[in-house]
Amino acid sequence: MLVEADLTERIIGAAIDVHRGLGPGLLESAYEECLCYELGLRGIAYERQVELPIEYKNVTLSVGYRADVIVEGAVVLEIKAVERIMAVHEAQLLTHLRLSSLRVGLLLNFNVSAMRHGIVRRVL
Repeated sequence: MLVEADLTERIIGAAIDVHRGLGPGLLESAYEECLCYELGLRGIAYERQVELPIEYKNVTLSVGYRADVIVEGAVVLEIKAVERIMAVHEAQLLTHLRLSSLRVGLLLNFNVSAMRHGIVRRVL
């Protein structure tokens, strides 16, 4: 979808600006805060720490899953500051996409030398 592709480009641009300003080595919470500030400067709507309940046997259960950021009600962001992205991080993003019923997600690892090495885009 063109709108989602354009939106992910804008999100990635904001993440690159944050990374250029801060560099690697901070906590995920610092990158989340700064990325959301940058999204706001660009007029991009977002929600932080969005609860993702689970449907089990026709009952909605709140079990503590949260998406780091949901942008424009369309893109799930999973923010990391880890040595390297592992399969479990990608699985987490895919789970958050399923639970949120959204199609597009970005896994953003800020603990890299260049932000382009820390971006994984997934579409369900």
